[in-house]
Amino acid sequence: MKTTNFALQLQDVHASLAGKEILRGIDVAFESGRWTSIVGPNGAGKTTTVEILEGFRHRDGGTVSVLGFDPATRGGAAQSWRDRIGIVLQSTHDAGDLTVLESVTHFAGYYTNPKNPREVLDLVGLSDKADSLGRTLSGGQRRRLDVALGIIGSPELIFLDEPTTGFDPEARRAFWGLIRKLRDEGATILLTTHYLDEAEALADRVAVINHGKIIEVSTPANLGGRASALATVSWREGGLLRTQETDSPTKFIAELSARFQGEIPELSAKRPSLEDIYLRMIGSEHE
Repeated sequence: MKTTNFALQLQDVHASLAGKEILRGIDVAFESGRWTSIVGPNGAGKTTTVEILEGFRHRDGGTVSVLGFDPATRGGAAQSWRDRIGIVLQSTHDAGDLTVLESVTHFAGYYTNPKNPREVLDLVGLSDKADSLGRTLSGGQRRRLDVALGIIGSPELIFLDEPTTGFDPEARRAFWGLIRKLRDEGATILLTTHYLDEAEALADRVAVINHGKIIEVSTPANLGGRASALATVSWREGGLLRTQETDSPTKFIAELSARFQGEIPELSAKRPSLEDIYLRMIGSEHE
């Protein structure tokens, strides 16, 4: 399999669980140095795909390359490969009786070329919590520690598994600021999330998975034909709220303005959001 310029590749990958087929021939490649988000409904195969890439789940068929290596391989080569990746799981509760600095320092010992633990704590905003026990951290602080543990090994590839699940909107956006800093490290990042606004804010490309197949991979702006989708203009006229889809919203609004001879009551104009497009895409996919 050709791996040039691609950090991750899956070709005709199949997987099943308890006799049920989960992945039905995944074909996708993710570029090196890019931030890609995988989105899809529950049960679509998102977690299975990522666990295969991480080397934690068996596949029934197909080929997989992660940084030029098959993650299903065991032995010494696998250990050197794991030295090059970082994984931020959805939730962890280990090392609660260690201080934050002790936890990060301990994990640094697993890697050949780790970052400086105190520099990592500064990066994730936990310097003032270095001497605090892990079990005393708030939810947001714990997620910051999870990121610290995921990047301490200077990884080339980082897996972020639903990093802001359970966060309120303010905490989510604060956390986005943290994980955007990872761009500066030059790593390839694979993000799984249920939040479409998160995928749009962070990802260079979005991959939509449904019923065990990748439907499309594109930029947030172009996914599902979003860039060329019709705009919806709405306004109130004759006591009724009216709507019109158009590919020329500016021209249509100008015509409305001339008709109303000025202000258009309750005017709004919008193109489909990424969430609108995503819902259309998964809604059109059937077994």
